[in-house]
Amino acid sequence: MFKQLTCINCPLGCSLEVLIEQGKVCSVKGNTCPRGKAYAYSEIEHPARIVTTSLPVVDGDWRMVSCKTKAPIPKEKIGEIMELLQDVIVQAPIQIGEILVENIANTNVDLVATREVHKI
Repeated sequence: MFKQLTCINCPLGCSLEVLIEQGKVCSVKGNTCPRGKAYAYSEIEHPARIVTTSLPVVDGDWRMVSCKTKAPIPKEKIGEIMELLQDVIVQAPIQIGEILVENIANTNVDLVATREVHKI
């Protein structure tokens, strides 16, 4: 089976044609650099994403704090992570890079703040 992908690892956006057999990549065509081939393997065999969101803040000069996973997490965990975060509220002050949720959804990846929020 062939699958068409657009590589997102650099601004070129190469159109990739990936041959897949039994869930494994057999060949990749269309990439102009090695990152395209690596992207195809990752996207087909182990898709992962950085999750970005925002959480409500108590006693802060901002009502919400932006945050992201510190590393890509398995794509199939995104729904579970977003569900877990529905009830999370954080307390000011918050520093950039501060861990807001450790080991989110047992992924061994932390959710960290991407902005500073001062206490009011």
